[in-house]
Amino acid sequence: MLSLMKKPAKKAGLSPGTLIHVGEKKIDQIRIRITEYNDSFFEERELAVIEECCECKDASSVTWINIDGLHEVSIIEKLGNQFNIHPLVLEDILHTEQRPKMEVFDDYLFIISKMLSYDDERKTINTEQFSLILGPNYVLTFQENTGDVFDIIRERLRKQKGRIRKEGADYLAYALIDAIVDNYFIVLEKIDEKMEMLEEQLTENPNSETMQTIHHLKRELIFLRKSVWPLREVIGILEREELRLIQAKTTVFLRDVYDHTIQVIDTIETFRDMVSGMLDLYLTTVSNRMNEVMKVLTIIATIFIPLTFIAGIYGMNFEFMPEIKWHWSYPVVWIIMIAIGVLMLIYFRKKKWL
Repeated sequence: MLSLMKKPAKKAGLSPGTLIHVGEKKIDQIRIRITEYNDSFFEERELAVIEECCECKDASSVTWINIDGLHEVSIIEKLGNQFNIHPLVLEDILHTEQRPKMEVFDDYLFIISKMLSYDDERKTINTEQFSLILGPNYVLTFQENTGDVFDIIRERLRKQKGRIRKEGADYLAYALIDAIVDNYFIVLEKIDEKMEMLEEQLTENPNSETMQTIHHLKRELIFLRKSVWPLREVIGILEREELRLIQAKTTVFLRDVYDHTIQVIDTIETFRDMVSGMLDLYLTTVSNRMNEVMKVLTIIATIFIPLTFIAGIYGMNFEFMPEIKWHWSYPVVWIIMIAIGVLMLIYFRKKKWL
């Protein structure tokens, strides 16, 4: 997460538009998938070479080209040349630590967002940059890894469910963004489960590991907020602005995505407040436990102070101490000391200090 705040050193000093992959190589082989469809036609296939995409640009059907893996810069550059994509846009696609944003060009829209998933084994959030280019009749998407949240969209396209096959490329772009936002709710549900377990642990037996879990959860929520908050601005622009590539009937659906984004942000803010409350609860619980221990130790010390005083007096080596040679002096001193301890305990309990 902290790497998102650092500017990559290897791009320093290079001219704008220089294509260098910035990020982690997550797969060995780049995968190019193409889906073409309209109301009466559907075809999906994998491409061996990127040059096969050139014939799809002017097709009458909607074309969705998805590229998994960004480490082979030449493939991204060739695709950009075929679709006349600006070099700065290609640079942002290859720079996988971008902030979610949108840029408007004459022939296309460029959108960057964060695709999130939850790793159940490691109990962590995985993030991946998702880039989308919307043209008149095509959508280009770029992912860092194979596997995404778009299987349900592919299934709708194959089985012609809903209106997606009847609409244009702008509706497909909306559906992809909507799938990403909907998946945020799944991630938030996992975090909610983690918070419930953490609350139980705080109530029963908080320890140092609990503190570490709280701090880790707090960092995750900060990261989520940075990933989702800019997306609200992106979707807001798509919804409010009169963009040539966005049809009026698609704006209604974008408004729904905007509402979902607001719900995600509100949930994240609520979780952040709850985590801050957990941190306060942990500190309060630890402080109260320490106070209880100190109270017990203070009471024990208070009881033994007068007893130590008596033992100190009769531990002095003076010759003329009348009680020393008295036959009953030892049991009497014991009786006095026990009586003092009992009376102090009774007094403490009466004052509700115990």
